[in-house]
Parts: sequence; structure tokens; C-alpha cells
Amino acid sequence: MSAAPRSTAADSAATPVSAPLVTPPFWDDACKHLSKRDRVMRKLIADFGLARLHSRRDAFTTLARSIVGQQVSVKAAQTAWIKLLALLELPNDGVSVLLPASSLVSVPADKLRGVGLSARKVEYLSDLARHFVDGRVHVDQWVDMGDEAIIDELVAIRGISRWTAEMFLIFHLMRANVLPLDDLGLIKGISINYFSGEPVSRAEAREIADAWAPYRTVGTWYLWRSLDPLPTGA
Repeated sequence: MSAAPRSTAADSAATPVSAPLVTPPFWDDACKHLSKRDRVMRKLIADFGLARLHSRRDAFTTLARSIVGQQVSVKAAQTAWIKLLALLELPNDGVSVLLPASSLVSVPADKLRGVGLSARKVEYLSDLARHFVDGRVHVDQWVDMGDEAIIDELVAIRGISRWTAEMFLIFHLMRANVLPLDDLGLIKGISINYFSGEPVSRAEAREIADAWAPYRTVGTWYLWRSLDPLPTGA
């Protein structure tokens, strides 16, 4: 399992900057493993092999974008995100801007709704920001915690579901062996690539993914790429 660089909740409250992209160090080994174990993965890796999962390593921004993107299209989520950056007077210069948690805490709810967010998403974002500002999330300990322990901590925050927590493990912490069985894209990708479009149960999806371990994150990512676009936050 890949270890994430240490950071603190205070990092997300600092002056916004654009963080450098980070690629999982296990990626090439994972591709070799998947190509040997799974003929479908061998083809997908050949088709998309130059692409890589990237993370900008900011916990609050990743979770905030996940909340903004819940139950809306990628386009609608991106539009709301751009408007949110403008409201907070943060730059939108074509790179991934880090959103400080402290910048959201005092913003009135009506202004947040004005960027296209539902009342519930406004509540979720405000609760998320308070968790970070108050130090109720243990960012500096995540590197030493297992996947399930991190999921348990995150789902205690309003608006963070298991799916959102799993996306966080993939796109922020870049954990190697995450299998988000609640993700419709994963199930659709397995259906199309392994079952000729026939319906797939969670048990069947888990059985297919057993061959990908200990790199189920990478297998999931290549199935997303076969569908395009990636989930919001990719």
C-alpha cells in the first residue's frame, strides 16, 4: 500500500496555491501485474497506458469537489466549482487551485446557494470546512491508518458517503487496492468489458476484481477510462 505524504488540516487553511501533480509510485508495477492476470486489463492498459492517476494532495479541496459533484453531471459540477472559486476570489487559471477550508466557514449560505449549490450541499460544505478548521479530521494520521479506518472517520462528516470516502482514498491518498462497489461507472465498466453489456451483480464485480489485487484501484481506474469521463475529482 502506498503511503501518502504527511500533511495537516492547517495546510488546507493556508493561502491558496496550485500543488504539483503526484503520480502513484506503484503504477507501473500495477500495470504489469494486471496485464499478466487479466486479458481485459491488458487491452485497456495498451489503449490508455500513457495516462496516469494524478493527485494534487489537498484533502479539503478533494472532499469539497466531491460534495459539489454529487448527483450532478461532470459539466454541472465544474460550472458550480468555477463559480465557487469566483465567489471566494480565488484564481481560475486552468490549474487545480487549492481551496482553503477557512475561506468557506464565514460565507453566508445564500451566497453559496447563488453559485448553483443546493441547500443541502451548502450545509455539507460548511460542516466539512468546520471539521478541518477545528481539527476534527486527523489528516496527519491518515498515512498510518488503514483504508477502512479512514472511511469510518470521513463518513462521520455530513455529506460524506462511503462512495465519497472511497473516491478520496483513490484520488487524494492514492491507495492501491480500493474497490468502490457502489460506483456506477465501475459496475458499468465491468458489464461492458467482461459481460458484453449484461447486468452485473456486486458479487460478480468483486469476483472479477479479485484478480486485480493488490491493485484494484488501478483496475477500477482503467475501467473508468474505458467509459470516459472519469468521476468528478479525477
